Amino acid sequence: MRRRTALAALLAAGAVPASARLAYGAAAGPARAGADTDAGGGPRPPASLLGEEIRRLPTSRREVALTFNAAWDEAGVAEVLEVLRRRGLPATFFPTGAFADAHPTAVRAMGAAHGLGNHSYSHPFFDDLDTQERAEEVRRADAAIRRASGTEPLPFFRFPYSSTTEESVADVNDLGYAAIEFTADTNGYLGPQGGMTAAAAAGRAIDALGPGAIIQMHVGSNGDGVVLDAEALPLVIDAAEEEGYRIVDLREFLVPARAANPSGAA
Repeated sequence: MRRRTALAALLAAGAVPASARLAYGAAAGPARAGADTDAGGGPRPPASLLGEEIRRLPTSRREVALTFNAAWDEAGVAEVLEVLRRRGLPATFFPTGAFADAHPTAVRAMGAAHGLGNHSYSHPFFDDLDTQERAEEVRRADAAIRRASGTEPLPFFRFPYSSTTEESVADVNDLGYAAIEFTADTNGYLGPQGGMTAAAAAGRAIDALGPGAIIQMHVGSNGDGVVLDAEALPLVIDAAEEEGYRIVDLREFLVPARAANPSGAA
């Protein structure tokens, strides 16, 4: 109940960082030619984000992206959103569709301030699915995230378990999504029972800092209410800023859908 109250308070306060108010198509390119795109009618990933899984953003600048997966309970969501709000920083959240159906208030709070990616509906191993089953997982998740958030999800997909194949990446690209994985996972999701601490989780992210690094963190817990990544987040931000990195919004790497047709011809 306390977490829901905190999430509702963030929504009521209009807690949207300035960096998250980017026009949702301020920067990127179309899905590949001939693709069966259905990731929505908004901006598309550029060609540089298609054709393979993305573990580092295409930039040589000292820029890094913070991302959070959400597939369990809503523990840590309010804390993470509050840190980002207070610091005026963007992140991208990748909820599963099942999480969105179970915790719509949390997903709405995420989407009110940050971009929402797609982490499948039920978090299966995509290696075990055929093309049609993969499409169903992606589309079901998209619908659930839209219902919960009231916003248009980003055309970014993150594979469950980071288990990718050339075929599965091609399948999500054909649906209009870039496969956004990560440079480093903090492993904070393992929790104290898995031998992790907030300092160790932060250390894994800090060690991975470099131009275009994508840091994967998690909200939610395995039932004990402990979210090490929520505790580690301020440490990661401080270290990144001390080393001269700008924390960027993944929406900066999108381009308007019309970019593929600059003449404006139908």
